[in-house]
Amino acid sequence: MITSNQNSKIKLVRSLMGRAKERREAGMFVVEGVRLVEEAVKGDWRLETVLYDGSLSERGKSQVESLKSKGVEVEEISTDLMKSLSETETPQGILAILQFSQLPITNYLNFILTPDQIRDPGNLGTLLRSAAATGVQAVLIPPETTDAFAPKVLRAGMGAHFRVPIREMGWEEISEVCRLSSLQVLVADMDGKSCWESDLRQPLALIVGGEAEGASEQARKLANEQISIPMAGNVESLNAGVAGSVLMFEVVRQRK
Repeated sequence: MITSNQNSKIKLVRSLMGRAKERREAGMFVVEGVRLVEEAVKGDWRLETVLYDGSLSERGKSQVESLKSKGVEVEEISTDLMKSLSETETPQGILAILQFSQLPITNYLNFILTPDQIRDPGNLGTLLRSAAATGVQAVLIPPETTDAFAPKVLRAGMGAHFRVPIREMGWEEISEVCRLSSLQVLVADMDGKSCWESDLRQPLALIVGGEAEGASEQARKLANEQISIPMAGNVESLNAGVAGSVLMFEVVRQRK
């Protein structure tokens, strides 16, 4: 059993959970909780190391035994150590170090999402979860958006990371993807055309701007049109996670 903070695996977990730079350089990230470990296994992502403690549920213990049988490195750690690693108030008793794996992007794109300047991890995770639920074919992450593989984003995404291709790209690359696939680029904006009156059946890229400043100048230059969500009363706007989710589901509604 691992009990020391100085253990190399514990140090690696802390560094991966702490900074995007460490995750990119190592090519790894950390997921926490029984469900996310299960989702990673279902998606055939490579698990480098799994750490668990005595508080793990029966469902989790079954997962641990299954992983051991597959040759995955599994280590028990002390409950106090798990609590010190966890970013949740009530840890589920399991976390895993995973290697980054790029899900393939189809050559026939007709629905992509670009979360622009989204800095709140909960909002980005919500957008990724809705993207998975609405059949978005790829999520392109531009500069100034928070790291999609940060712990809070992973928790909010509830497994979406293992179902939807996610790529970090500069605006020139994003523009080229849209051009090659002949995508109309729509940016969410409160002054835009109502989404109910817009034709969302066409192949499109949806840009959802950040919580404070909205879409960036680069995003607006790329966009063909601005679209909005009709709202009652004096409500000015929804948060980015909710607004993007509404628009993605409106795409699905129109296409069906």
